[in-house]
Amino acid sequence: MSEHDADPPEVARVAADLIRFDTTNFGGGRSRGEREAAEYAGAYLEDLGLDVDYYEPIARRTNLSTRVPGRNRDKPALILHGHLDVVPAVAEDWSVDPFAGEIRDGILWGRGAVDMKDMDAMILSAVADVLRAGEQPERDIIVTFFADEENGGVEGSALVVRDRPEWFAGATEAISEVGGYSITVDDRRAYLLQVGEKALLWIKLVARGRAGHGSALHPDNAVTAVAEAVAALGRTRWPVRLTDTTTQLLAGLAELTGDDAGDPDLLAQRAGAASGFLRSTLRTTTNPTGLTAGYKHNVIPDRAEALIDVRVLPGTEEAALADIRRIVGPDIEVEIVHQDIGLEVPFAGDLVDAMVGQLARHDPGVPVIPYLMGGGTDNKALASLGISGYGFAPLRLPSDLDFTGMFHGVDERVPVDALEFGRRVLADLIRTY
Repeated sequence: MSEHDADPPEVARVAADLIRFDTTNFGGGRSRGEREAAEYAGAYLEDLGLDVDYYEPIARRTNLSTRVPGRNRDKPALILHGHLDVVPAVAEDWSVDPFAGEIRDGILWGRGAVDMKDMDAMILSAVADVLRAGEQPERDIIVTFFADEENGGVEGSALVVRDRPEWFAGATEAISEVGGYSITVDDRRAYLLQVGEKALLWIKLVARGRAGHGSALHPDNAVTAVAEAVAALGRTRWPVRLTDTTTQLLAGLAELTGDDAGDPDLLAQRAGAASGFLRSTLRTTTNPTGLTAGYKHNVIPDRAEALIDVRVLPGTEEAALADIRRIVGPDIEVEIVHQDIGLEVPFAGDLVDAMVGQLARHDPGVPVIPYLMGGGTDNKALASLGISGYGFAPLRLPSDLDFTGMFHGVDERVPVDALEFGRRVLADLIRTY
Protein backbone atom coordinates (compact mmCIF):
# COMPACT_ATOMS: atom_id res chain seq x y z
CA MET A 1 0.00 0.00 0.00
CA SER A 2 1.25 3.47 -0.90
CA GLU A 3 1.37 6.33 1.59
CA HIS A 4 -1.11 8.08 -0.71
CA ASP A 5 -3.77 5.36 -0.39
CA ALA A 6 -4.98 6.19 3.12
CA ASP A 7 -4.32 9.93 3.02
CA PRO A 8 -4.16 11.10 -0.60
CA PRO A 9 -3.24 14.71 -1.46
CA GLU A 10 -6.04 17.12 -2.20
CA VAL A 11 -5.67 16.95 -5.98
CA ALA A 12 -6.20 13.17 -5.87
CA ARG A 13 -9.16 13.49 -3.50
CA VAL A 14 -10.81 16.02 -5.82
CA ALA A 15 -10.18 13.84 -8.88
CA ALA A 16 -11.62 10.81 -7.05
CA ASP A 17 -14.69 12.80 -6.00
CA LEU A 18 -15.26 13.89 -9.60
CA ILE A 19 -14.91 10.32 -10.87
CA ARG A 20 -17.67 9.24 -8.44
CA PHE A 21 -20.14 11.43 -10.31
CA ASP A 22 -21.32 9.23 -13.18
CA THR A 23 -21.32 11.78 -15.99
CA THR A 24 -21.49 9.22 -18.79
CA ASN A 25 -22.11 10.70 -22.21
CA PHE A 26 -23.56 8.14 -24.63
CA GLY A 27 -23.58 10.58 -27.55
CA GLY A 28 -26.39 11.83 -29.72
CA GLY A 29 -27.90 13.84 -26.86
CA ARG A 30 -28.08 10.84 -24.49
CA SER A 31 -26.24 11.54 -21.26
CA ARG A 32 -26.54 11.13 -17.51
CA GLY A 33 -25.67 14.82 -17.27
CA GLU A 34 -22.93 16.86 -15.66
CA ARG A 35 -25.01 18.82 -13.15
CA GLU A 36 -23.79 17.26 -9.88
CA ALA A 37 -20.14 17.34 -10.96
CA ALA A 38 -20.55 20.97 -12.02
CA GLU A 39 -22.12 21.86 -8.68
CA TYR A 40 -19.21 20.16 -6.88
CA ALA A 41 -16.64 22.13 -8.90
CA GLY A 42 -18.64 25.32 -8.44
CA ALA A 43 -18.86 24.86 -4.67
CA TYR A 44 -15.10 24.26 -4.53
CA LEU A 45 -14.46 27.52 -6.38
CA GLU A 46 -17.00 29.41 -4.25
CA ASP A 47 -15.20 28.20 -1.11
CA LEU A 48 -12.15 30.01 -2.49
CA GLY A 49 -14.15 33.24 -2.53
CA LEU A 50 -14.89 33.23 -6.25
CA ASP A 51 -18.18 34.04 -7.99
CA VAL A 52 -19.38 31.20 -10.20
CA ASP A 53 -21.74 31.51 -13.16
CA TYR A 54 -23.67 28.44 -14.35
CA TYR A 55 -25.23 27.86 -17.75
CA GLU A 56 -27.53 24.91 -18.41
CA PRO A 57 -29.16 25.42 -21.81
CA ILE A 58 -30.29 21.78 -21.85
CA ALA A 59 -31.52 20.02 -18.73
CA ARG A 60 -28.65 18.56 -16.68
CA ARG A 61 -26.02 19.60 -19.27
CA THR A 62 -24.34 22.07 -16.95
CA ASN A 63 -21.45 24.41 -17.74
CA LEU A 64 -19.80 26.82 -15.30
CA SER A 65 -17.19 29.55 -15.26
CA THR A 66 -15.39 31.90 -12.90
CA ARG A 67 -12.76 34.60 -13.26
CA VAL A 68 -9.78 34.84 -10.89
CA PRO A 69 -8.52 38.46 -10.88
CA GLY A 70 -4.85 38.84 -11.73
CA ARG A 71 -2.22 41.30 -10.59
CA ASN A 72 -1.84 42.77 -14.05
CA ARG A 73 -5.29 43.14 -15.55
CA ASP A 74 -3.89 44.86 -18.63
CA LYS A 75 -2.59 41.49 -19.82
CA PRO A 76 -4.94 39.26 -21.81
CA ALA A 77 -6.74 36.67 -19.68
CA LEU A 78 -5.78 32.99 -19.82
CA ILE A 79 -8.46 30.28 -19.88
CA LEU A 80 -8.02 26.98 -18.03
CA HIS A 81 -10.82 24.68 -19.11
CA GLY A 82 -11.93 21.10 -18.83
CA HIS A 83 -14.94 18.94 -19.54
CA LEU A 84 -16.94 17.06 -16.94
CA ASP A 85 -18.45 14.28 -19.06
CA VAL A 86 -16.89 10.89 -19.74
CA VAL A 87 -17.40 8.14 -22.29
CA PRO A 88 -19.29 5.00 -21.20
CA ALA A 89 -17.57 2.28 -19.18
CA VAL A 90 -18.70 -1.37 -19.15
CA ALA A 91 -18.14 -2.30 -15.51
CA GLU A 92 -17.64 -6.03 -16.09
CA ASP A 93 -14.65 -5.28 -18.34
CA TRP A 94 -12.84 -3.38 -15.60
CA SER A 95 -10.67 -4.58 -12.71
CA VAL A 96 -12.38 -2.01 -10.43
CA ASP A 97 -15.69 -0.20 -10.29
CA PRO A 98 -15.14 2.51 -12.95
CA PHE A 99 -17.06 5.07 -10.89
CA ALA A 100 -15.67 4.29 -7.42
CA GLY A 101 -12.68 6.65 -7.63
CA GLU A 102 -10.49 4.02 -5.98
CA ILE A 103 -6.90 4.79 -5.00
CA ARG A 104 -4.74 1.68 -4.81
CA ASP A 105 -0.95 1.44 -4.55
CA GLY A 106 -0.58 5.13 -5.34
CA ILE A 107 -2.76 4.92 -8.45
CA LEU A 108 -6.16 6.56 -8.98
CA TRP A 109 -8.52 4.33 -10.97
CA GLY A 110 -11.75 5.19 -12.72
CA ARG A 111 -13.48 6.53 -15.79
CA GLY A 112 -12.13 10.03 -16.24
CA ALA A 113 -8.83 9.44 -14.43
CA VAL A 114 -7.12 10.17 -17.76
CA ASP A 115 -9.89 11.90 -19.75
CA MET A 116 -10.17 14.34 -18.06
CA LYS A 117 -11.19 14.57 -14.43
CA ASP A 118 -7.49 14.39 -13.59
CA MET A 119 -6.93 17.75 -15.29
CA ASP A 120 -10.15 19.16 -13.82
CA ALA A 121 -8.79 18.39 -10.36
CA MET A 122 -5.37 19.82 -11.19
CA ILE A 123 -6.98 23.08 -12.35
CA LEU A 124 -9.09 23.38 -9.19
CA SER A 125 -6.28 22.53 -6.78
CA ALA A 126 -3.74 24.74 -8.59
CA VAL A 127 -6.05 27.75 -8.29
CA ALA A 128 -6.60 26.85 -4.64
CA ASP A 129 -2.84 26.74 -4.01
CA VAL A 130 -2.43 30.27 -5.29
CA LEU A 131 -5.44 31.82 -3.56
CA ARG A 132 -4.95 30.10 -0.21
CA ALA A 133 -1.41 31.46 -0.13
CA GLY A 134 -2.88 34.96 -0.33
CA GLU A 135 -1.49 35.40 -3.85
CA GLN A 136 -2.95 36.41 -7.20
CA PRO A 137 -2.28 35.06 -10.68
CA GLU A 138 -0.11 37.27 -12.87
CA ARG A 139 -3.11 37.87 -15.17
CA ASP A 140 -6.83 37.10 -15.00
CA ILE A 141 -7.47 33.35 -15.06
CA ILE A 142 -10.81 32.17 -16.43
CA VAL A 143 -11.71 28.70 -15.14
CA THR A 144 -14.42 26.98 -17.16
CA PHE A 145 -15.87 23.48 -17.13
CA PHE A 146 -17.94 22.33 -20.09
CA ALA A 147 -20.55 19.68 -20.71
CA ASP A 148 -20.75 17.31 -23.70
CA GLU A 149 -17.15 17.40 -24.94
CA GLU A 150 -17.29 13.66 -25.65
CA ASN A 151 -20.04 14.35 -28.18
CA GLY A 152 -18.12 17.12 -29.91
CA GLY A 153 -19.39 19.82 -27.55
CA VAL A 154 -22.69 20.13 -29.41
CA GLU A 155 -24.64 20.53 -26.14
CA GLY A 156 -21.73 22.10 -24.26
CA SER A 157 -18.98 24.41 -25.47
CA ALA A 158 -20.71 25.17 -28.78
CA LEU A 159 -23.69 26.61 -26.91
CA VAL A 160 -21.51 28.38 -24.35
CA VAL A 161 -19.45 30.30 -26.91
CA ARG A 162 -22.67 31.17 -28.74
CA ASP A 163 -24.70 32.28 -25.72
CA ARG A 164 -22.10 33.22 -23.07
CA PRO A 165 -19.16 34.73 -24.99
CA GLU A 166 -18.79 37.32 -22.20
CA TRP A 167 -17.34 34.55 -20.01
CA PHE A 168 -14.20 34.79 -22.14
CA ALA A 169 -13.94 38.57 -22.55
CA GLY A 170 -10.34 39.70 -22.78
CA ALA A 171 -8.93 36.18 -23.23
CA THR A 172 -6.62 35.32 -26.11
CA GLU A 173 -5.23 31.89 -25.08
CA ALA A 174 -6.50 28.72 -23.47
CA ILE A 175 -5.08 25.57 -21.89
CA SER A 176 -6.84 22.22 -21.66
CA GLU A 177 -6.27 18.48 -21.94
CA VAL A 178 -4.05 15.98 -23.78
CA GLY A 179 -0.68 17.65 -23.67
CA GLY A 180 2.16 18.30 -21.28
CA TYR A 181 2.43 14.63 -20.33
CA SER A 182 5.64 12.64 -20.53
CA ILE A 183 6.45 9.79 -22.90
CA THR A 184 9.46 7.51 -23.08
CA VAL A 185 11.46 7.60 -26.32
CA ASP A 186 13.89 4.70 -26.28
CA ASP A 187 15.06 5.11 -22.67
CA ARG A 188 14.66 8.89 -22.43
CA ARG A 189 11.77 10.90 -21.05
CA ALA A 190 10.28 13.74 -23.09
CA TYR A 191 7.15 15.85 -22.81
CA LEU A 192 4.58 16.36 -25.56
CA LEU A 193 3.00 19.81 -25.80
CA GLN A 194 -0.17 19.83 -27.86
CA VAL A 195 -0.30 22.68 -30.37
CA GLY A 196 -2.88 21.32 -32.79
CA GLU A 197 -5.82 18.99 -33.30
CA LYS A 198 -7.03 17.02 -36.28
CA ALA A 199 -10.45 17.87 -37.66
CA LEU A 200 -13.32 15.60 -36.67
CA LEU A 201 -15.67 14.20 -39.29
CA TRP A 202 -18.27 11.70 -38.06
CA ILE A 203 -20.01 10.12 -41.04
CA LYS A 204 -22.67 7.51 -41.64
CA LEU A 205 -22.51 5.13 -44.59
CA VAL A 206 -25.94 4.12 -45.85
CA ALA A 207 -26.58 1.23 -48.24
CA ARG A 208 -30.02 0.67 -49.75
CA GLY A 209 -31.19 -2.57 -51.28
CA ARG A 210 -34.34 -4.61 -51.75
CA ALA A 211 -36.05 -6.30 -48.83
CA GLY A 212 -36.72 -10.00 -49.14
CA HIS A 213 -36.75 -13.47 -47.63
CA GLY A 214 -33.52 -14.62 -46.02
CA SER A 215 -33.56 -17.86 -48.01
CA ALA A 216 -33.68 -16.18 -51.41
CA LEU A 217 -31.02 -15.72 -54.06
CA HIS A 218 -30.68 -12.01 -53.43
CA PRO A 219 -27.82 -10.01 -54.97
CA ASP A 220 -29.30 -6.60 -53.98
CA ASN A 221 -28.45 -6.98 -50.29
CA ALA A 222 -27.92 -3.75 -48.31
CA VAL A 223 -26.02 -5.54 -45.53
CA THR A 224 -23.52 -6.95 -47.99
CA ALA A 225 -23.09 -3.57 -49.64
CA VAL A 226 -22.43 -1.68 -46.41
CA ALA A 227 -20.10 -4.44 -45.17
CA GLU A 228 -18.01 -4.14 -48.33
CA ALA A 229 -17.86 -0.36 -47.95
CA VAL A 230 -16.85 -0.62 -44.28
CA ALA A 231 -14.12 -3.13 -45.08
CA ALA A 232 -12.77 -1.01 -47.92
CA LEU A 233 -12.67 2.15 -45.81
CA GLY A 234 -11.44 0.49 -42.64
CA ARG A 235 -8.55 -1.17 -44.45
CA THR A 236 -7.47 1.89 -46.40
CA ARG A 237 -3.82 2.76 -45.75
CA TRP A 238 -3.85 6.53 -45.73
CA PRO A 239 -0.54 8.09 -46.74
CA VAL A 240 1.67 10.13 -44.44
CA ARG A 241 1.13 13.86 -44.90
CA LEU A 242 3.14 16.14 -42.65
CA THR A 243 2.10 19.51 -41.24
CA ASP A 244 4.31 22.12 -39.61
CA THR A 245 3.62 20.55 -36.22
CA THR A 246 4.27 16.94 -37.18
CA THR A 247 7.43 18.00 -39.01
CA GLN A 248 8.65 19.53 -35.73
CA LEU A 249 7.52 16.42 -33.83
CA LEU A 250 9.60 14.16 -36.06
CA ALA A 251 12.58 16.49 -35.79
CA GLY A 252 12.35 16.31 -32.01
CA LEU A 253 12.13 12.52 -32.04
CA ALA A 254 15.07 12.32 -34.44
CA GLU A 255 17.17 14.48 -32.14
CA LEU A 256 16.29 12.29 -29.17
CA THR A 257 17.02 9.01 -30.92
CA GLY A 258 19.74 9.96 -33.38
CA ASP A 259 17.53 8.38 -36.05
CA ASP A 260 17.36 10.60 -39.13
CA ALA A 261 16.56 7.83 -41.61
CA GLY A 262 13.44 9.68 -42.67
CA ASP A 263 10.71 7.05 -42.14
CA PRO A 264 8.03 8.86 -40.07
CA ASP A 265 6.29 5.68 -38.92
CA LEU A 266 9.49 3.98 -37.79
CA LEU A 267 10.59 7.12 -36.00
CA ALA A 268 7.24 7.43 -34.21
CA GLN A 269 7.51 3.79 -33.15
CA ARG A 270 10.57 4.74 -31.10
CA ALA A 271 8.09 6.40 -28.70
CA GLY A 272 7.00 3.00 -27.42
CA ALA A 273 3.55 2.95 -25.85
CA ALA A 274 2.75 6.39 -27.30
CA SER A 275 3.64 5.38 -30.85
CA GLY A 276 0.11 4.52 -31.93
CA PHE A 277 -1.09 7.89 -30.66
CA LEU A 278 1.65 9.69 -32.60
CA ARG A 279 1.37 7.68 -35.82
CA SER A 280 -2.32 8.57 -36.04
CA THR A 281 -1.35 12.25 -36.25
CA LEU A 282 0.67 11.72 -39.42
CA ARG A 283 -2.29 10.83 -41.66
CA THR A 284 -6.04 10.66 -42.04
CA THR A 285 -7.72 7.85 -40.07
CA THR A 286 -11.08 6.22 -40.86
CA ASN A 287 -12.22 3.82 -38.15
CA PRO A 288 -15.57 1.99 -38.35
CA THR A 289 -17.30 2.23 -34.97
CA GLY A 290 -20.86 0.98 -35.46
CA LEU A 291 -23.15 -1.14 -37.64
CA THR A 292 -26.95 -1.15 -37.80
CA ALA A 293 -29.07 -3.37 -40.04
CA GLY A 294 -31.97 -5.76 -39.99
CA TYR A 295 -34.75 -6.71 -37.62
CA LYS A 296 -35.23 -10.50 -38.05
CA HIS A 297 -32.95 -13.40 -38.89
CA ASN A 298 -34.85 -14.47 -42.00
CA VAL A 299 -35.62 -11.00 -43.38
CA ILE A 300 -33.16 -9.23 -45.67
CA PRO A 301 -33.46 -5.52 -44.83
CA ASP A 302 -33.64 -2.79 -47.44
CA ARG A 303 -31.25 -0.50 -45.50
CA ALA A 304 -27.98 -0.94 -43.65
CA GLU A 305 -25.84 1.69 -41.94
CA ALA A 306 -22.33 2.07 -40.56
CA LEU A 307 -20.71 4.75 -38.42
CA ILE A 308 -17.19 5.88 -39.25
CA ASP A 309 -15.01 8.08 -37.05
CA VAL A 310 -12.88 10.10 -39.46
CA ARG A 311 -10.03 12.36 -38.27
CA VAL A 312 -8.27 14.43 -40.88
CA LEU A 313 -5.35 16.82 -40.91
CA PRO A 314 -6.20 20.53 -40.65
CA GLY A 315 -7.13 21.93 -44.05
CA THR A 316 -7.67 18.57 -45.78
CA GLU A 317 -11.33 18.01 -44.87
CA GLU A 318 -12.90 18.32 -48.32
CA ALA A 319 -10.16 16.30 -50.04
CA ALA A 320 -10.56 13.50 -47.48
CA LEU A 321 -14.32 13.45 -47.94
CA ALA A 322 -13.90 13.16 -51.70
CA ASP A 323 -11.49 10.25 -51.20
CA ILE A 324 -13.95 8.52 -48.87
CA ARG A 325 -16.75 8.78 -51.43
CA ARG A 326 -14.44 7.33 -54.07
CA ILE A 327 -13.41 4.42 -51.82
CA VAL A 328 -16.93 3.37 -50.81
CA GLY A 329 -18.32 3.78 -54.32
CA PRO A 330 -21.26 5.63 -55.86
CA ASP A 331 -23.95 3.31 -54.46
CA ILE A 332 -23.18 4.16 -50.84
CA GLU A 333 -24.60 7.35 -49.38
CA VAL A 334 -22.19 9.32 -47.15
CA GLU A 335 -24.01 11.37 -44.54
CA ILE A 336 -22.17 13.89 -42.36
CA VAL A 337 -23.34 13.44 -38.76
CA HIS A 338 -20.97 15.96 -37.17
CA GLN A 339 -18.06 17.99 -38.44
CA ASP A 340 -15.68 20.41 -36.80
CA ILE A 341 -12.46 22.21 -37.64
CA GLY A 342 -8.82 21.26 -37.31
CA LEU A 343 -6.44 23.48 -35.38
CA GLU A 344 -2.74 24.26 -35.53
CA VAL A 345 -1.04 27.04 -33.56
CA PRO A 346 2.67 27.89 -33.42
CA PHE A 347 5.06 26.17 -31.05
CA ALA A 348 6.31 29.63 -30.11
CA GLY A 349 5.36 32.68 -28.12
CA ASP A 350 5.22 33.74 -24.50
CA LEU A 351 2.72 31.11 -23.34
CA VAL A 352 4.65 28.29 -25.00
CA ASP A 353 7.86 29.61 -23.45
CA ALA A 354 6.14 29.72 -20.05
CA MET A 355 4.79 26.14 -20.30
CA VAL A 356 8.13 24.78 -21.49
CA GLY A 357 9.87 26.78 -18.76
CA GLN A 358 7.70 25.35 -16.00
CA LEU A 359 8.32 21.79 -17.19
CA ALA A 360 12.05 22.55 -17.21
CA ARG A 361 11.81 23.95 -13.68
CA HIS A 362 9.98 20.93 -12.29
CA ASP A 363 11.75 18.26 -14.38
CA PRO A 364 15.12 19.74 -15.42
CA GLY A 365 16.85 18.65 -18.60
CA VAL A 366 13.87 16.86 -20.16
CA PRO A 367 13.02 18.03 -23.71
CA VAL A 368 9.57 19.28 -24.74
CA ILE A 369 8.32 18.38 -28.23
CA PRO A 370 5.25 19.80 -30.02
CA TYR A 371 2.64 17.45 -31.38
CA LEU A 372 -0.67 17.40 -33.21
CA MET A 373 -3.40 15.48 -31.36
CA GLY A 374 -5.43 12.92 -33.24
CA GLY A 375 -8.60 13.72 -31.28
CA GLY A 376 -10.24 17.01 -30.41
CA THR A 377 -11.02 19.26 -27.44
CA ASP A 378 -13.20 22.22 -26.56
CA ASN A 379 -10.37 24.43 -27.82
CA LYS A 380 -12.16 24.18 -31.17
CA ALA A 381 -15.20 26.00 -29.84
CA LEU A 382 -13.03 28.68 -28.25
CA ALA A 383 -11.25 29.14 -31.58
CA SER A 384 -14.47 30.64 -32.94
CA LEU A 385 -13.84 33.53 -30.51
CA GLY A 386 -10.28 33.99 -31.77
CA ILE A 387 -8.73 32.17 -28.80
CA SER A 388 -5.62 30.04 -29.38
CA GLY A 389 -5.78 26.73 -27.54
CA TYR A 390 -3.07 24.40 -26.27
CA GLY A 391 -3.06 21.01 -24.59
CA PHE A 392 -1.16 21.24 -21.32
CA ALA A 393 -2.24 18.84 -18.57
CA PRO A 394 1.26 18.24 -17.17
CA LEU A 395 1.94 14.72 -15.90
CA ARG A 396 5.29 13.08 -15.21
CA LEU A 397 4.52 9.44 -15.89
CA PRO A 398 6.36 6.15 -15.34
CA SER A 399 7.82 4.62 -18.48
CA ASP A 400 5.82 1.39 -18.14
CA LEU A 401 2.41 3.08 -18.10
CA ASP A 402 0.53 3.02 -21.42
CA PHE A 403 -1.07 6.38 -20.73
CA THR A 404 -2.27 7.21 -24.24
CA GLY A 405 -3.79 3.72 -24.57
CA MET A 406 -6.14 4.45 -21.68
CA PHE A 407 -8.03 7.28 -23.38
CA HIS A 408 -11.54 5.77 -23.72
CA GLY A 409 -10.00 2.43 -22.69
CA VAL A 410 -10.49 -0.08 -19.90
CA ASP A 411 -8.92 0.31 -16.41
CA GLU A 412 -8.25 4.01 -16.88
CA ARG A 413 -5.82 5.16 -14.18
CA VAL A 414 -3.22 7.77 -13.30
CA PRO A 415 -0.47 7.87 -10.63
CA VAL A 416 -1.21 10.15 -7.69
CA ASP A 417 2.37 11.45 -7.87
CA ALA A 418 1.69 12.56 -11.46
CA LEU A 419 -1.36 14.52 -10.31
CA GLU A 420 0.75 16.25 -7.67
CA PHE A 421 3.33 17.10 -10.32
CA GLY A 422 0.67 18.61 -12.56
CA ARG A 423 -0.85 20.63 -9.73
CA ARG A 424 2.52 22.17 -8.90
CA VAL A 425 3.34 22.97 -12.54
CA LEU A 426 -0.05 24.59 -13.21
CA ALA A 427 0.04 26.58 -9.97
CA ASP A 428 3.46 28.00 -10.80
CA LEU A 429 2.37 28.72 -14.36
CA ILE A 430 -0.60 30.83 -13.31
CA ARG A 431 1.50 32.57 -10.65
CA THR A 432 4.05 33.73 -13.17
CA TYR A 433 2.54 33.90 -16.67
